Amino acid sequence: MSSKKTGVLLVNLGTPDSPKVSDVKKYLREFLNDGRVIDINAVGRKLLVNGIIAPTRGPKSAKEYKKLFKIGEGSSPLLTYGINLTEKIQKISHNQFDTYLAMRYGNPSMEKVLGEMRLKNYDQIIIFPLYPQYASATTGSISEKAFKIISKWWVIPEIKIMGQFYDDYRYLECVRNRTLEFDLKSYDQILFSYHGIPERHVDKVYLDGKPCKDHDCDTEINDSNKHCYKATCFATTRHLAKILNLKEDQHRTTFQSRLGRDPWLTPYTDKTVEKLGKDGMKKILVFSPAFVADCLETILEICEENQEIFVENGGEKLDLVPSLNDGEDWAKCVVKMIQDYI
Repeated sequence: MSSKKTGVLLVNLGTPDSPKVSDVKKYLREFLNDGRVIDINAVGRKLLVNGIIAPTRGPKSAKEYKKLFKIGEGSSPLLTYGINLTEKIQKISHNQFDTYLAMRYGNPSMEKVLGEMRLKNYDQIIIFPLYPQYASATTGSISEKAFKIISKWWVIPEIKIMGQFYDDYRYLECVRNRTLEFDLKSYDQILFSYHGIPERHVDKVYLDGKPCKDHDCDTEINDSNKHCYKATCFATTRHLAKILNLKEDQHRTTFQSRLGRDPWLTPYTDKTVEKLGKDGMKKILVFSPAFVADCLETILEICEENQEIFVENGGEKLDLVPSLNDGEDWAKCVVKMIQDYI
């Protein structure tokens, strides 16, 4: 173990402070005004987000967050799991490093937590974005934000950014552990549903100027597509299918949570669920391997919205495999990854 005094900052997406419309609008404005999330010119983005999206989606999203906070007994499950995970990591690591939690959007903010870490005078700070697969809108945004904050410090310690870990066997084993309560053979189909992003986001990954569709992202990881979100999502599915002993016709990869009219990564989860119901399938199981903690996109979008779609189209039951959340095995996995990185 390194003798350097080390601080580790875990960072997840974020959550509104409450399900009040005003707090949800504030959260949406911060989130969607990020140029790595909506990648259009700053003026157009501000007009779109502040003038259209936040005012129109705020009240609707507030209703969804009200359900989520009720399930979380008055708080956001994403934040609760994050706090619990941070405490477990600190205990398991035996204080070999100090562990903090921040959110990219909302609270606890990266500005506040990094400010606290600055006062500790660390030799090195490790930023750990809690995203198994890299995307500019997630890991990229966290990295950019961290550099902007830290660049203003007079004394800048050694800074490290933890990269994607979709192929880390320990992470994959943690996902496998969540399936122990399910009889995989009893399901007609298994979906691996990942958060979607616009196609133009993955097209920008490639330095040869060719679009994502020309880089075999559905079938392999190679030197050109290793940082492509679509490629690593399909690779995650292949890794999990292998350790779960799934046949090729038993599972498929899909993408959820699209916004706007631009083309997003396909196939879409909701459209796939609809088709599976119409095709006579009665029971499906859904994984969400892009989320390490259950949140609105898993608890409500999959368990509620997609369950309704499935039943309306002839299906009977849709089950969701829980995310890693604050599990003891996941906390140990994070500690090991950090120790390896140090």
